[in-house]
Amino acid sequence: MNHFELRDGALACEDVSLAAIAAAVDTPVYVYSSATLERHYRVFHDALAAHPEIGEPLIVYAVKANANIAVLATLARLGAGADTVSEGEIRRALAAGVPADRIVFSGVGKTARELAFALEVGVAEINVESEPELELLARIAAEQGRRPAIALRVNPNVGAGGHAKIATGKAEDKFGVSISEAERLYARASNNAHLRPVGVACHIGSQITDLKPLREAFRLMLDLVRRLRAEGMSVERLDLGGGLGVPYFHQPDPPTPADYAQMVAREVGGLGLQYAFEPGRVIAANAGVLLARVIHVNARPDGRRFAVLDAAMNDLIRPAMYDAYHDIRPVAPRPGKPLAYDVVGPVCETGDTFTRERLLPPLQAGDLVAFMTAGAYGASMSSEYNTRPLVPEVLVRGAEFAVIRERPTYEQMFERERLPGWLS
Repeated sequence: MNHFELRDGALACEDVSLAAIAAAVDTPVYVYSSATLERHYRVFHDALAAHPEIGEPLIVYAVKANANIAVLATLARLGAGADTVSEGEIRRALAAGVPADRIVFSGVGKTARELAFALEVGVAEINVESEPELELLARIAAEQGRRPAIALRVNPNVGAGGHAKIATGKAEDKFGVSISEAERLYARASNNAHLRPVGVACHIGSQITDLKPLREAFRLMLDLVRRLRAEGMSVERLDLGGGLGVPYFHQPDPPTPADYAQMVAREVGGLGLQYAFEPGRVIAANAGVLLARVIHVNARPDGRRFAVLDAAMNDLIRPAMYDAYHDIRPVAPRPGKPLAYDVVGPVCETGDTFTRERLLPPLQAGDLVAFMTAGAYGASMSSEYNTRPLVPEVLVRGAEFAVIRERPTYEQMFERERLPGWLS
């Protein structure tokens, strides 16, 4: 469910018309609904908490999905922690009011500086993804005189996800350690005076729309927990990652959070563990749209129509990068028979194409369109390619809206660059 609906013939976010936001902020612009963010978090939390076998879950929102500090603060006020993959994301989470003891630090290539920072602020858990990282963390912990809580991220060799580039659980993927390595490395960490292993973690992909691979991975994790405990090692936490898919309007509905929670409780519940989850897309995706304006419609003699927008692949890269589908809705639909459009942006790349031959209501220059389900991996993956300013972001709450990231001026963009002495 989302809070983007037609009101008086035009699309609105909660009680604010998207046309009013476009008039105030210009386009392209990302627009997020507070009500949708809050509802999705509560639905996910309550589905898990309904099962006594799971207990009170530790839900750490995946910051990479949408990293805006106002979005993080909205979720933090509901009790969400943060799953982070860089020092910058840890700093964002802290700035948004997420307590350090509800921050998980993941990532396959943590630097010494990042690990040292995570130890200094006291994050809840560092998900260790390799033997070299384990060695590096132990050395830094010894230097600081600390004993951080760690979880060993396991690659269960189970593939899942909406695209090969967002599948993370196969043996050939770069993430985590193999099941065969896990017992040895966990024992090694348990015997290190500067590390405190508290559990194991896995994350097999993103935009997962079938519970079967998740079930398979979780059963392997269950077996691992039992083996570690049988060898006398303490396992307090099982981090099951994220990846639950969302409906992108053209696919069958994915499993609901209730379906997912029931499967988790049945397969791995009741172990006396704290269960951790890292949802991102399922919280943020349907809470946001990318609002754009039609520059012109180029109708060719062969019948092909190009709807050229002021938004481009640098603003929303998912279609170019993953062949991702986004529903496209005119903000104020015109009457008339739907027509087939190639919807494209102004960037000088053929890949700057959002869709081919999409049937849409008639479009004209100046019309506003909204890319739906754009709240996750939209603004967070945007860039300044072609020297296009980063798209601004707006957060709506009821009848109010606020700009939560300004569109930079060209002067602000150029201020970050310097001429070397021989060119000054």
